[in-house]
Amino acid sequence: MRIVDIAVKRPVAVSMFTFAVLLFGMVSLGRLSVNLLPDLSYPTLTIRTDYDGAAPGEVEQLVSKPIEEAIGVVKGVRKVTSTSRAGQSDVVLSFAWGTDMDFASLEVREKLDVLQLPLDIEKPRLLRFNPSLDPVIKLGLTAQSDTSSLSVAQMKRLRLYAEQQVKRALESVEGVAAVRVGGGLENEIHILIDQQKASQLSIPITRIIDRVSAENINAAGGRIDNAAQAFLVRTLNQFETLSDIENLFIGRFEGRNIQLKDVATVESAYKDRDVVTRFNGNEGIEIAIYKEGDANAVNVAQKVASRLNEVNNNLPSNYTLSEIYDQSVFIKQAIDNVKSAAVMGGILAMLVLYLFLKDFWATIIISVSIPVSVIATFNLMYANDISLNMMSLGGIALAVGLLVDNSIVVLENIDRHKKLKVAGGDNATANEKTTAEATDTEASAASEGTKEVSGAIVASTLTTMAVFVPLIFVEGIAGQLFKDQALTVSFALAASLVVALTLIPAMAHKKKKQQLDHEEVFTTPAPPPPTSTFGKVMYYLTLPIRWVFRLIFVFLPAALVTLVIGAWHIVSKLLSVAFKPLIWVFNKGFDLLASAYEKLLRVSLKAKALVLATAFILAAGAIMLIPRLGMELIPTLSQGEFSVEVTLPAGSPLARTDAIISELAAVAVNNNDGGETTVLRSDNKVLRTYAMSGTGSLISAAPNQGGDHWGRLNIVMQPSATAADMDAVKRALRDHLAFKPQVQATFSEPELFSFASPIQIEIAGYDLNQLQQYGDAIATKLASFNNFADVTTSIRDGNPELRIAFHHAKLARLELDASTVSQLIAAKVGGRVATQYSVEDRKVDVLVRTQENQRDDIASVRAIVVNPGSAQPIPLSAVADVYMSVGPSEITRVGQQRVALVSANLAKGKLDEAVAVANKVIDETQLPLSLSAEVTGQSEDMQSSFRSLQFALALAVFMVYLVMASQFESLLHPLLILFAVPLAGAGSVYGLWLTNTPLNVVVFIGLIMLCGIVVNNAIVLVDRINQLRRQGVDKDTAILDAAKTRLRPIVMTTLTTVLGLLPMAFGFGEGAEIRTPMAITVIYGLLFASLLTLILLPVLYSLFDVKKNVAQKTSVNTNAGFGDEGTMPKGGVL
Repeated sequence: MRIVDIAVKRPVAVSMFTFAVLLFGMVSLGRLSVNLLPDLSYPTLTIRTDYDGAAPGEVEQLVSKPIEEAIGVVKGVRKVTSTSRAGQSDVVLSFAWGTDMDFASLEVREKLDVLQLPLDIEKPRLLRFNPSLDPVIKLGLTAQSDTSSLSVAQMKRLRLYAEQQVKRALESVEGVAAVRVGGGLENEIHILIDQQKASQLSIPITRIIDRVSAENINAAGGRIDNAAQAFLVRTLNQFETLSDIENLFIGRFEGRNIQLKDVATVESAYKDRDVVTRFNGNEGIEIAIYKEGDANAVNVAQKVASRLNEVNNNLPSNYTLSEIYDQSVFIKQAIDNVKSAAVMGGILAMLVLYLFLKDFWATIIISVSIPVSVIATFNLMYANDISLNMMSLGGIALAVGLLVDNSIVVLENIDRHKKLKVAGGDNATANEKTTAEATDTEASAASEGTKEVSGAIVASTLTTMAVFVPLIFVEGIAGQLFKDQALTVSFALAASLVVALTLIPAMAHKKKKQQLDHEEVFTTPAPPPPTSTFGKVMYYLTLPIRWVFRLIFVFLPAALVTLVIGAWHIVSKLLSVAFKPLIWVFNKGFDLLASAYEKLLRVSLKAKALVLATAFILAAGAIMLIPRLGMELIPTLSQGEFSVEVTLPAGSPLARTDAIISELAAVAVNNNDGGETTVLRSDNKVLRTYAMSGTGSLISAAPNQGGDHWGRLNIVMQPSATAADMDAVKRALRDHLAFKPQVQATFSEPELFSFASPIQIEIAGYDLNQLQQYGDAIATKLASFNNFADVTTSIRDGNPELRIAFHHAKLARLELDASTVSQLIAAKVGGRVATQYSVEDRKVDVLVRTQENQRDDIASVRAIVVNPGSAQPIPLSAVADVYMSVGPSEITRVGQQRVALVSANLAKGKLDEAVAVANKVIDETQLPLSLSAEVTGQSEDMQSSFRSLQFALALAVFMVYLVMASQFESLLHPLLILFAVPLAGAGSVYGLWLTNTPLNVVVFIGLIMLCGIVVNNAIVLVDRINQLRRQGVDKDTAILDAAKTRLRPIVMTTLTTVLGLLPMAFGFGEGAEIRTPMAITVIYGLLFASLLTLILLPVLYSLFDVKKNVAQKTSVNTNAGFGDEGTMPKGGVL
């Protein structure tokens, strides 16, 4: 290969190219964005439509069904789910993973644009769910008060300060996209009309609304040009004080002007509350900070923290601004843990190399491939727009133990060629060997040694990289989640291959250079001083300058290099002395291992049936263990916090929801002593609580969140708290909720991948009463099993409704119509915003409606005058029946069919066990023919992902076979080598069982990766056996000799791979739940397969390879693959 010759002949050029790659790699590293997970394009869209005042039945028929029918033909839609509740419709579209959601959004918008909905329905909004778009930081602004709670004026001032001061200060921070404020009391001007007085004066509410809107206006009146100057004409008529509104003339009655204050009161009030937020029990204002789409979350958090210092300096003394959530903390800790695992793995791999090589310089040469390959990977990550996240860095950490293997092969083969050159030149006399000839010998050894194994290391690297190709075909979240990891591993391995073919031979060539660079600068005698007078004058005048230049550019660099080299030799000598006992112990141990292996192999070749039976039993035992492992979709990332979502009966007021949430916060804080205070003690395991009752500033595409009867309590544990402490708090909360039967509660931890419940049973039918009856029955049965917790149903008693049924004949006799009366009732009860009142640079809504005592009960509603302005006032009860009723709380449809959803969390056990119990419950429930039930939720996603991963695993094995068959030019030997794959799978199963790790998507990805790694030990062994047989050695002798010579490299590279992954397998720190299962899978699989391969593969070769020995006619030194005796081949990553 010409690239090898160039690298050997031009080591300086290779060094400069390497430095350039390192430089650009560090620049790329600085520009990579830092996120917790890859940019996942979640395949869901939610169409949210508001229909104020409509009951669930009307929302279903007038909104949800037409939208379902319109968007059902959109390309790629996999599932359509709708939820119709009072005043709101949510239609959720589920697409296949990998769908271009931007294009899908455009197509959905096109369908919605041509959809004709009733005129009084607001335009549908399109929402997308993506955890990366959640707030990166949440702040809580609270105020101290002399009383137990803040007054209305204090809450309004607190909200105003958050909007005017804190929000504006944070919005200008670089990388911040938006700042949303929620909670507190928002200013609003109320015009409360006394409908009795208005009726007596013949002034309808609609006229008042129109007059307020028309009179509050500033308008441009044109422009006047005269000879001197030009004037702008403006009409100024905006309200400046509340008195201006009160004194507004709204009509005339019996010859006198009527002012607004004659029929209404004007007051500065607040908008109807839709949220109450509490921080550690104290009511306050929530400030949510959202980052820009491509911004670095960690950098944004740092800049926000810097700006918050300025905000806190100007904060009033009785105000407190505290941080209640910071996504960047977990991201930074998770990323740092991956980095430390990679560094520790690299150090352990270098230690193994030193124990085997016993040469500090050789260890350094090989170890250089780790940092160079990793930094080169950053260039490729930047070019492919891959961020630094847990998965991409996890790929680098996985590859650390694999990066040295190509370099091991090259360096060991170069060293062998040098020994052969020296042995071949022993006959020449010492005088005949010049320095140039010695240099040529070194260069040819480096070049030939690298070329000889170049084909082998290229093919073996392709073997490992080939297993990632099938990930393209993986459906579900696995394909999205592990794409970055597959690419980074491939990038790192490709970089290590280039390093092994260029930098390693260049460094090995320079290993023992006899003459120092630029030695002539120090050894060449100084020229004699000039003899002419002018020459002497110039010589002595320039002498100080020449000495300064010589000092700076010659002696100082020489001294620095001397110090570095001296320190290098001292450190290497100290390390060699320090490691001497360890090396001695290691060598003795390895000698014992080699001796025992040789004896065991001889016995195994004589008892082939016993070896095959043992391997079969071990594999069968692993298959028997698989059902006991359990299954789950993806491990839950524990971030040291959890949430409790509570749903009260529909129609519950916000105050009651807030009271329930406050009780739960008190229970969480005081679960040890049963107290009722929400003040956190120093010994408490709960760090802080954050409660939200109602929807508020929540931006959510989840249809089950929102409303006055819904609330959420977020509990953050202390950093020192254990999983048992968190379970104790959950248990205390569940015990408290057990005494509140009408409150449904769902416990959850921060969700990053899916908002489907672990277990969800869909009962499909049409009759809502039947759906509710059997949904409650199945929910009761599920709750009786210990596997489930937080069992809820979607169909419950709905909002109490005050229904108004018009008598159209009576309306006609009075020359009224239902539409006009309906609008009148809506204006009097709900109110209507007539205009906006200007306060400095703010706009405050002005709401017009009747006084509260004229609309707060059924009798008041019945007494509403429906014909204002007429001589004879007529109440609503004269033209309509007004009565109370209760409808369903919500109507859920899946695939355009009504369903009842029974959802549950896992209390114990694995997901597959819970699915089996749920199916058993369905089978035991006698459903009528009009109903059907099936288990969905995460189990459905799990089955889909597992099916595609099994296909990818089979495809990965086939890809490995293709590469090996091409390398060996044989169809039989790759089949023998592939026996390592089921053995590795068996080892992984035993490892998962011992560590109590269930099967999940992460484990499957580890198995796919293992296919490309584990076969290389077998490749090493089979390749050497074939080489010896081509030399004429008989089969059994060739097997024994190859096994002895290949034991060392197999053990060496297996240990570098295993120890490189070991820090990830311990599972410490944030994000370990994702890293640990993959590391366990690879480590146990590789160790188990390596042990059995060294015994089983020789036995299989002896049984199935029946060809006769063919002696080589050409020289032994061929380019067939892994070199000859003494070549150090790859054992972990060929």
